[in-house]
Amino acid sequence: MKRLMMAVLFCAIGGVIGGGYWYWQKTADGVATDGKSKGGRGAALPVKAARAVVKPMPVLIEAVGNVEPEQSVQLRAQVSGVLQSILFKEGDRVKAGQLLFEIDPRTYQAQYNQALAALARNRAQLENAKVQQERLEPLLKREFITRQEYDVAVTSSKSLEATVEADKAAVEQAKIQLEFSLVHTPISGRTGTLGFKVGNLITPGGGGSNLVTINSMDPILVTFSIPERQFEEIRHYPDMHIEIIPDRGGPAVAEGKLIFIDNTVTLQTGTVILKTRVANPQEALWPGQFVNVRIVLTIEPEAIVVPEIAVQPGQEGSFVYLVDADSKVRIQPVKVSRQIGGEVVLAAGVKAGDAVLTQIPQALQPGALVQITNDDGAGKREGKKGGAKAEGK
Repeated sequence: MKRLMMAVLFCAIGGVIGGGYWYWQKTADGVATDGKSKGGRGAALPVKAARAVVKPMPVLIEAVGNVEPEQSVQLRAQVSGVLQSILFKEGDRVKAGQLLFEIDPRTYQAQYNQALAALARNRAQLENAKVQQERLEPLLKREFITRQEYDVAVTSSKSLEATVEADKAAVEQAKIQLEFSLVHTPISGRTGTLGFKVGNLITPGGGGSNLVTINSMDPILVTFSIPERQFEEIRHYPDMHIEIIPDRGGPAVAEGKLIFIDNTVTLQTGTVILKTRVANPQEALWPGQFVNVRIVLTIEPEAIVVPEIAVQPGQEGSFVYLVDADSKVRIQPVKVSRQIGGEVVLAAGVKAGDAVLTQIPQALQPGALVQITNDDGAGKREGKKGGAKAEGK
């Protein structure tokens, strides 16, 4: 009896082990006892994908530029004196010809008055000399005076004429010095930091006599460099336009045309310096600021575009995970032409309408069966294709 019970027990244990092994094998093949897929090697992995699209995309060159004013003036005093008044505030906008500083003018006013007085005195003496010459001329004809006496009168008259001309120049010079005590701005722009305060003694020339720096703000220049290898592209597209982008990935705040190409390649860097002039009415660009420069050479009307996240780096170059007609994944090498924002333009490897994965599961292997779950165009089209396939079965 004991032996019979032991035999029954061993048979029961063997049956349980065999059934478990059979169930494990079916589950490993993706088929459960009820005939439905439960995950495993044959289960479709849920993924997200997007379809490559055809649309116009710019052909461009990107660079880093530096904003600089088209005009910049360092106002310096041209006469000495005490700074009496400042007629603006630091950072103010000013217009060309606007009075900004007043230097004590009394010394120069006195010199101007003195020059005017000397001119008036010598003019009176000149008038008297001319009258004397006219009075002596008939006396010379009658030989009542000698030729020498008449010549002295003529010489005196001419000498005084020269003196009057010198006095006129002295008056003009004194007037200029007096006008220099009032400092006007020659350009429109925005003022910087003041170099002096009211009451300071101002001296002309260099060495700390910079009153203020004024930079023009609108229009404004952007200087940038491109590698020598891209220079030929610049020369082949004369109708290009240039976009200025302060924040990478943000919108362009200004557009302009190329206005300057340097006449030499910089030996140290192998680059060529270029400049563009852009309107800056809202002062979105500031002198000294570093900005991103986008040179739009032309527009490619039918470019193949995929999301940036779909393109993966590899040892042999870039690639994408491509979903084929059987909903299986394969690795597809691609040739990247350029990236614009969050989109990548492909030169080869993918055609319009191809579905590429934008979210790659960790367990994904080439040849794996996938199911697109996102709700965009790729997911809808894939779902319709899968439904038709099921009905056909």
